[in-house]
Amino acid sequence: MRKLLLVAILTTASILAAQTIKGSDTVLPLSQQQAETYMKVNKSAKVTVTGGGSGVGISALIEGTTDIAQSSRKIKFDEKKKLSDKGSTVVEKIIAYDALAVVVNPKNAVNQLTREQLDDIFTGKITNWKEVGGADLKITPIARETSSGTYEFFKEEVLQKKDYLAGIMSVPATGTIIETIKKTPGAIGYVGLAYLNKNVKALKVSFKDGQFVEPSVKTAKDETYPIVRPLIYYYVQSSEAAVKPFIDYVLSKDGQKIVSDVGFITIH
Repeated sequence: MRKLLLVAILTTASILAAQTIKGSDTVLPLSQQQAETYMKVNKSAKVTVTGGGSGVGISALIEGTTDIAQSSRKIKFDEKKKLSDKGSTVVEKIIAYDALAVVVNPKNAVNQLTREQLDDIFTGKITNWKEVGGADLKITPIARETSSGTYEFFKEEVLQKKDYLAGIMSVPATGTIIETIKKTPGAIGYVGLAYLNKNVKALKVSFKDGQFVEPSVKTAKDETYPIVRPLIYYYVQSSEAAVKPFIDYVLSKDGQKIVSDVGFITIH
């Protein structure tokens, strides 16, 4: 009996010992803070968090090189099928929500844009800020790289599945978008709510009825801001025992407080 108890204790310790989370750069600061706090509470736990984009995280999950894929988009049918072909059932857990902010250089006089104007800018139909009420200045649209869930989400929800402008500047991380816009007066891009800072200006956006709404936790919660998405953890069902303690913490009251502190929207 004592031997069985010892085995159970050792098994539990090994479950808490080491886990990996990989994927979305949007979710990255949240996962890092959650992991840091979780490891303080659970001294035997080790949680390693890296970015790279939602697609990278889901690919790692398929390849079996990460325990949890963090994603700012839904898993695709073909990705789910690859897991299924390996005999794995994928589990989805929404851990928070995010308002995707459209951002420009703080010196840009434009304060608001419609969905149609954003569509025309990112598909190359509008090329100068004077066409949308701004200065006579070339527009430099910036997108995330194609492995990014944010890239996919913006294409689906704002561009309504149209292709981005051919040759659009694409960058590997959200922080790079912020830095590029800071240095480029005519630039425009998009970032998760938690990334907003003084180096960029978030625009008000209208999807219907001429109602322009700024991105914030409040407008995301009351559903007046139109560009809101879930932030998701994916894992395979066979690893549930290993990842459940950490995910339960993320979904707990303490974990959801971290969601608010980082700048995202809680699940409740």
